[in-house]
This record gives sequence, C-alpha cells and structure tokens, in this order.
Amino acid sequence: MKTLGVMIVDDSATVRQVLSGVLAEAPGIEVIATAPDPIFARQKMERRWPDVVVLDVEMPRMDGITFLKQLMAERPTPVVICSTLTEKGAATTMEALAAGAVEIVTKPRMGLKQFLTDAADDLVRAVRAAAGVDLQRVAHTTAARAKPRPEPRRTADAILPPAHRAMEVTTDRVVAVGASTGGVQALEVVLRGLPPTAPGLVIVQHMPEKFTAAFAARLDQLCAVEVREAADRDRVLPGRALIAPGGRHLLLHRCGAQYRVEVMDGPVVNRHRPSVDVLFRSVARCAGANALGVLLTGMGDDGARGLKEMRDAGAETVAQDEASSVVYGMPKEAVKLGAVQRSLPLTAMADEVIRYGAVCGVG
Repeated sequence: MKTLGVMIVDDSATVRQVLSGVLAEAPGIEVIATAPDPIFARQKMERRWPDVVVLDVEMPRMDGITFLKQLMAERPTPVVICSTLTEKGAATTMEALAAGAVEIVTKPRMGLKQFLTDAADDLVRAVRAAAGVDLQRVAHTTAARAKPRPEPRRTADAILPPAHRAMEVTTDRVVAVGASTGGVQALEVVLRGLPPTAPGLVIVQHMPEKFTAAFAARLDQLCAVEVREAADRDRVLPGRALIAPGGRHLLLHRCGAQYRVEVMDGPVVNRHRPSVDVLFRSVARCAGANALGVLLTGMGDDGARGLKEMRDAGAETVAQDEASSVVYGMPKEAVKLGAVQRSLPLTAMADEVIRYGAVCGVG
C-alpha cells in the first residue's frame, strides 16, 4: 500500500504537534511537512508535494480559503479542513467546502490533548477518504464531516423498527435525499436546478453540528427553493428543502394530511448522526409509494439499506452514477442491494426531481 504524504497547515504549533502525533500512529500515513501558514506551506510543497493537505481556515498572511482556491486552480490536491467547531467559523468552512475541500474534521478550542483519544480515527479516516477522491469530479460538481467518537456499528433499528407497508398513493409527495463525501457540492448542483414549485425535500448530509445551519443558509441564498436547517415539527412543503441538523437524526412523519419532520437525538447509526438510513426508513414507513429516494455521492454504505426499504415500500429510487460521484461508495452499495431503479449523472438529478413532481401533479 502506498504511503500517503500529508502536510499540516495550521498557525497553532500545538495543533500541528497534536495532528502530527495522531497521523504518525496510522499505518500508511506519513506527515511530510507542517507549516504555520500557506506562504510557508507553498515553499515546502515545492520540495515535496503532499498527497493530502490538512488545512486550517483562519491563519495569518493568507487565509485557508484563498490558499485552497490557489491549489485547486494550479495543482488540485485533496484537502481536509480542520476547523474549530464554532458558529462563527461555520460559514467560512462552508465556503471552503464549496471551493473544493472534501472533508471536515473539527478541532476543539480547548483540550487538544484529548483529541488524540477522541478523534484519532476520525482524522485518519478523513485523510484516507480524501486521498481516494477524484478531484476532477469535485471540479465538475462545483469547482465530513467530522464523525463522532467511534461507537459500535448500529443499524436504523436503534432509532425505529423496520418499515411496514405505508398507505396507498396520495397526492402529497416527498423527496428524500442522502449524501456524504462530495455531497456539499452535489447538493448545491441539485438544489440550484429546482424551481420554487419542486416537491418538498428532506435531506441528510453527513456534517458536524453547527455547520449545517450555515450550509442551509448558504444554499437558501443560492436556490429558488427555500432551504433551511430542519427544526422539530417543520412541515414538508413544495418548494422547501429541510436539511438534518448535524449531530441529530431526521425522521419523516405523517400527521393527518401533512408531512412533518422529527428532529431527535439517539445513538449513531452506521457511524453517523444524522444517518441516511434512519431518514430513508422513516420515509418508507410513513410515505411508501408517495416518495422518491435519492442517494448521492458518499463513502461507506449509509443509506443503501434504507433506500432498499423505500423501494420495497413502493417508492421510486435513484442513485448518482459512478462517473459523476466524488466517492462511489454509498450509491454502489445501494446498487448491489437492488435498491436502485435508475443510476443517473449528477447533472440529471434536478430534472429527475422535477419530473417526479410533474408526474405527481406538484407544481
């Protein structure tokens, strides 16, 4: 296995030391250089170019976003954003993801030493995932996440029981979307392509808490549909997209003649909270044939089983194809399970949602 050369760029000497220590313990990863800012980083990169860059956002002399944009324009390189978990920094981190960064790892403002035991696996996993990303596909889509401390792998059974057969077809429809690595860019492509009359959407994007509000706000400014971070009991309406808050699960419920969402705590499922499987199972249970399931780019298999449950309940199901996926993990697993009726390129997904809405008489 090829050894991955990693560069760490952060103005904090303590952060550089801690991150270097975490990565040094991982087989197949070598920290080839560290730098306190992008100017020093570029000088060191001329001597040996890294396979992955772990990058802070707020630094002296040059900020991380400017540096990231330069890298993507001159020599595209996988970048993992290592950012402090704050509301203030979330919007900036979203800008970095939109510019081409492929993963987020959150670092605490205090207790960095504890980071060694709490988030070592998350950082290593993010670096390895970033190294496997096809940056040409990132560029095509517009140019994570931090994961909780490793816990026993759970299925959606930890949140709600398997789906029973939902009601017959009704006039109210919902589109359920799941995404992970590469999903920030992919969701922007899909949502920007939708008119304000599009069917209501419920979305899980693997992302840390505090970042999803900024992510939703950014998309809301760019899109004709309303995009917001979901709150408990929000209605699912045409022209509205509800994004699961980071660190909490999102479920769909039928309340009389209305669809509403539940935002809840609970154990991680498939190493994620929010989990796509949890959302998709809830949609299978209460919407059944009244739903469209969409699984986009992402590492791992979260959402594959849930999409199969949706299809078994009568829903239409589509997945992003390999050629347009930044990481063809989640869609691939869904295809293997027989959960996917059609695999489509990312550029066709908005039209698929519009087609579904038109068939259902939405808009």
